[in-house]
Amino acid sequence: MLSALMYVLVPMPCLFFGGGSTHFLMSRDGGGWMDAAKFLTGASAMGSIAIPIILKHAHMIETGAMLIELVSFFIFVCTVLCFHQASLDDDW
Repeated sequence: MLSALMYVLVPMPCLFFGGGSTHFLMSRDGGGWMDAAKFLTGASAMGSIAIPIILKHAHMIETGAMLIELVSFFIFVCTVLCFHQASLDDDW
C-alpha cells in the first residue's frame, strides 16, 4: 500500500508545477514554482526510501518487506529515467 501511494505522490510536483515535463529537473534555471517542484519531488523520493527503513528499524515490518519496497522503488526510478531519456529524443 505504501508503494502504491508513493508511486502516485512522487510525480505530482512535476505534473503540477513543472508543466508535465521532466526537462526542468535537470536545468539550473527556474523560479519559485520550479524550485518548489524540485524540492517536493526530492522530498517525496527520499521519503519513499526512508519510510521502509524506519518501519524496519521500529520492527513493524520484516527485512523481506523492506527489501521488496526498496526494489520496487528502484524499478520505479528506472522507469522514470527511461521515460525522461525517451522524452529527450526527438526521434519518437
